[in-house]
Amino acid sequence: MDAVSRKRVIVTGMVQGVGFRYHAEAEAHGLGLAGFVRNRSDGTVEAEIEGDDTAVERMLTWLRTGPRSASVNATQVTDLAESGEPGFSIRL
Repeated sequence: MDAVSRKRVIVTGMVQGVGFRYHAEAEAHGLGLAGFVRNRSDGTVEAEIEGDDTAVERMLTWLRTGPRSASVNATQVTDLAESGEPGFSIRL
């Protein structure tokens, strides 16, 4: 089994109002990740993802592109301590 890690990702670009959070939630569920995704007041999307390293890397790859309706300009990734949070959700 892979090691577990948690990452905070700030996604910039045309990422609000395009279903980004809902697609991200579905992708995270499919990968078995924990954490959350939310819109930020500055127009970016923030996600925290936690799980085995392989799944986290796959989610990071997905976040760099997002759904077809989005246009991602950049992602900023920060390492966090694992929290053991159960499940993945959309936060307001």
